[in-house]
Amino acid sequence: MNEKRVAVVAGASAGIGAATVRALAGAGFQVIAGARRLDRLREVTEPAGATALALDVTSADSVAAFAAQCPERVHLLVDNAGMAQGLDRVADSTDEGWVGMWEVNVLGAVRMARALLPALEASGDGHLVVVGSTSSFETYVGGAGYTSTKHALRAVVRTLRLELLGRPVRVTEITPGLVETEFSTVRFAGDRERAANVYKGMQPLTPNDVAECIRWAATLPSHVNVDEIVVRPRAQANSATVHRQP
Repeated sequence: MNEKRVAVVAGASAGIGAATVRALAGAGFQVIAGARRLDRLREVTEPAGATALALDVTSADSVAAFAAQCPERVHLLVDNAGMAQGLDRVADSTDEGWVGMWEVNVLGAVRMARALLPALEASGDGHLVVVGSTSSFETYVGGAGYTSTKHALRAVVRTLRLELLGRPVRVTEITPGLVETEFSTVRFAGDRERAANVYKGMQPLTPNDVAECIRWAATLPSHVNVDEIVVRPRAQANSATVHRQP
């Protein structure tokens, strides 16, 4: 009997990460999920038959401890942890907000990739999937702190694609547009009304929509590398152009 392929999902306690855990478990992967909110994470993993492990991508020690609990061979890493803080213009922004986003969105993703690349390569058929954003190639007023992190993450992913050429590891970037998750609620410090207005009058993507993109890319034959998937709602043309019903 063939052993199950092992998938690791970071940032898995809600939203795209949680949907990805369910999608990959349904596709037959043995899923190991990491997040800071272990209680929330277990609510996701237990019904899916997945494993929940504590993970804070802003801490090198936490990432190292998480990786040490993963098998020596990992076939798929979904580097999904990410967040935004505020919508301040550059002139009104603070160092604290910028540092928080860079720690999670860029350095956190780098820490995870660095920690698990040996296991991905050891599998003989590894795959690194990084969840970015259309903000990795677009900008908008008030978004410099967040979009700069996603631009940087895109550069990291494209560099890894070059550095891993000839080795048994595929690299894919998933770049979604508007997805209705906790993202906007976190961005606006818990202001649910303001967060709801982001999606008002239009149908955004769901976490399941993005998870399906990840599942599809991850289950293609191993010689097929999907470099990037850009996925948006039909009602969105770019970050600042959205058609809303009255």
